[in-house]
Amino acid sequence: MRIMSKKSGLFALVAVATVPMAGHVSAQPQEPARTDITVTGTPLPDASQMTPGPEIKGIISARNADKVQVTAPDGSKSVIVVNETTKVKGSSGLFGGGGKVDTRALMNGLPVTIKTMQWPGGLLASQITFRRGDLKFANMIHNGTDQRFAEQTAATEALRGRMADIDKYNIKSTTNVHFDTGKAVLSPADKAELCNAATQAEGVDNALMLVVGYTDSTGSDDVNQALSEKRASKVINYLQQACHWKPYRMLTPTGMATADPLADNSTPEGKAQNRRVAVNVLVSKGLDGM
Repeated sequence: MRIMSKKSGLFALVAVATVPMAGHVSAQPQEPARTDITVTGTPLPDASQMTPGPEIKGIISARNADKVQVTAPDGSKSVIVVNETTKVKGSSGLFGGGGKVDTRALMNGLPVTIKTMQWPGGLLASQITFRRGDLKFANMIHNGTDQRFAEQTAATEALRGRMADIDKYNIKSTTNVHFDTGKAVLSPADKAELCNAATQAEGVDNALMLVVGYTDSTGSDDVNQALSEKRASKVINYLQQACHWKPYRMLTPTGMATADPLADNSTPEGKAQNRRVAVNVLVSKGLDGM
């Protein structure tokens, strides 16, 4: 592990949120919007018929009507129902209380702690807590980037083809953390290195982070692509949740599989160097020094 002042072959992202044009309006009468709520085909039972469930901590990674998906630091995902009984609590007060939940407060990128109730059909959120400062940053993400998974995939593919865009950024530092063969597990030393990198980046005005995952040449192309993305996601989660790097200061991550190796893949030592995630601290040339 080391911090380098510059890394050649780096890619930078220019994320542009797009809004689709409205399509042709059909002359056919529209069906009224449904107001009923169904969970896996079974009506939600009364809370008195439920038992206490697990406490879920993580980042909201998807929303769909009355359900939120929360991704934990270990990458596991939980889908939790939110209804009018759910209390949504900020760091210094209630939002919604026992009444209707303010769904604008529960958006992608928001770190939350959720107390749940359990029934055979799944989990119901009894209380959701978050920090008001985190809500502010989640709003920035919501307003400035597209959170849909399909768009995220498209952005990752676009990133691969924008090598020339690195000229728009100054590279302040690069920190590499390394992994065992076929694994995406951070060691205690890696975790300390990541938080140290985040602390140093906090002192850089207008700094953004670009996280890129890599593999050695072991395995198929499809396996290596998925593994490099998983490693990048693991680092992203840790930087945001444990090191408190704000999501709105993170460029779209990607996995580059075996591309851009640091060393020769024909030796065990070289492969060990190539099984990495690069955390790049960047500043737009237009903002550098401001």
